[in-house]
Amino acid sequence: MAPRASWKGFLTVGALSCAVGLYAAASTSERISLHMVSRKSGHRLRRQYVDEETGQPVETDDQVRGYEVSKGEYVTIAPEEAAAVLPDNDKTISIDAFLPCDGIDTVYLDRPYFLAPVDEAAAEVFDLLRRGMAAQKVAALGEALLFRRVRKLLIRPAGEGGALLASTLSFDYEVRPAEEAFADVPDVKITGEMRELATHIIKTKAGTFDPDAYQDRYETALSELVRAKMEGKPLPKAAPRKEEKVVDLLAALRASAKASGGASGKASGGISKKAPAKAKATGKASSKKPAPARKSTRKAG
Repeated sequence: MAPRASWKGFLTVGALSCAVGLYAAASTSERISLHMVSRKSGHRLRRQYVDEETGQPVETDDQVRGYEVSKGEYVTIAPEEAAAVLPDNDKTISIDAFLPCDGIDTVYLDRPYFLAPVDEAAAEVFDLLRRGMAAQKVAALGEALLFRRVRKLLIRPAGEGGALLASTLSFDYEVRPAEEAFADVPDVKITGEMRELATHIIKTKAGTFDPDAYQDRYETALSELVRAKMEGKPLPKAAPRKEEKVVDLLAALRASAKASGGASGKASGGISKKAPAKAKATGKASSKKPAPARKSTRKAG
């Protein structure tokens, strides 16, 4: 079954325009879904909104969103009032600029979608834009009203399949500064043998990204647990975690280098600490019988 578009509209660049659709590039629909049920009856439970003061259920027609201005005091916003402040929905992704593919901090990337033409008439203009962007190694920065919010989109060529990948972008106020996470991290200086051993270990672990090689271990374990309960078999148990021992950093580096086929030298080296300093920020901080998690057959683009 062909995937259903999450959004349909037009992609416009100057005088060029083509009908396109956004299709979710990642989904969690194949994960095992657990529902809340009654331990006594086995019946599924349903959520119900109740008034926190009276404890009485509130019917759907009487439910409205509100912004808390002070403790227990709210400014209510009716659906029609919220809709009135939205910009006109012209169903258009308008391209504002083209920039190098690596010209945006990845911390701003939010949710990925495949962008594709919705009919043959749009395919020619779409392919012209895609090929031009791939040849120039640029991404397009656009804007559209998506799912009741004005969103910025970064659109990039994706792999060999002729697709474009459109990622919604977080706004500046939504991304936390890196300094918040690194403010209390001490400024550490690595010298001598430690640096050489660390470099060697990194080189011996060099590889490429292959999504087929990664397994969702929790999903697989959950699938095995559900199957065992359905079939009345002994329940599987997770292997006990190995006790982590506090070891000397230099000794650990030497052991890691030896395990990866390297030989540590005798050069002197060590680690020295300076007073804590804030790190410089480079950016701002997807009745059924369950089956084991399936491996993706889609190659990374």
